[in-house]
Amino acid sequence: MSDGVGGIWGLPIALVGGALRVSAPYLFVSLGECLTEKSGRINLGQEGTLIMGAMSGYGVSYLSGSPWLGVLAAGCVGVVLGAAHAWLCSLPRVNDVAVGIALMLFGTGLAFFLGKPLIQPKAPRLSSFELGAWSSSAPVRAALEINGLFLVGVAAAFAMRFVFQRTRWGLVVRIVGEDADAARALGYDVNRVRFAATAVGGFFAGVGGSFLSLYYPGSWSEGLSSGQGLMAVALVIFARWDPVRCLLASLLFGGAGAIGPALQSIGILGGYNLYATAPYVLTFVIMIATSSARRTLAGQPAELTVAR
Repeated sequence: MSDGVGGIWGLPIALVGGALRVSAPYLFVSLGECLTEKSGRINLGQEGTLIMGAMSGYGVSYLSGSPWLGVLAAGCVGVVLGAAHAWLCSLPRVNDVAVGIALMLFGTGLAFFLGKPLIQPKAPRLSSFELGAWSSSAPVRAALEINGLFLVGVAAAFAMRFVFQRTRWGLVVRIVGEDADAARALGYDVNRVRFAATAVGGFFAGVGGSFLSLYYPGSWSEGLSSGQGLMAVALVIFARWDPVRCLLASLLFGGAGAIGPALQSIGILGGYNLYATAPYVLTFVIMIATSSARRTLAGQPAELTVAR
């Protein structure tokens, strides 16, 4: 018996499926940036980390035959780049934003250089859970293909909120992000805490890159990221530095990115390039809506407003 899903229901089903696929890189990068910014540091180099994670994850998966080993390798590359960012920013008179931009360019260029031999080979991809197997409708089955890495990201969002709210380590990170001088007075090493937070944040961004190359779209190319690492910074602001809200905002950004393919799936082919700009327009709108010279954003770590 056919479900007959189509017509008016085809678009929302395609949007849901697209949001679940497209949102994972936003989710991982935003969680990593949320952790980093909670410690009072901003890392604009996450775009370079995302691309390096995509390249290294794809390369390790191709060479080893294990996509999950590729995910781990991507995370480790993210740790290295995050640690480099943290170390450079701990030096006197070094600006976080300038270092982030430099590492973004470095990571992107290095990934393009090292990844040229990987453009043609096919690496093993991550599998998915077919939660829609009960349906005879192809759109429903496609929409309900959930990747295991996305589920890991969902669990990580709730776990990170728990860590921030209920654990000593999370409290230390928040203290460092709110008042570095108070943290030093309490005996905490601010640079060490920020180093750990930035390195772990890089791990998340690297894993997000591996999702791009090993699941959706599932290949390595130089135009793979499309600025998702930078958009994740706006996403963290929109989510008010809350990991679970990062999850919800990632689904929103993922849905915006899925508009074009969703319309194509129901036969609307015109204006595809226009619809593809939706995530960038959403980022632009969020940055304008949240900008204010007179007030601090709710949830913003106070140390982010300190010029360094």
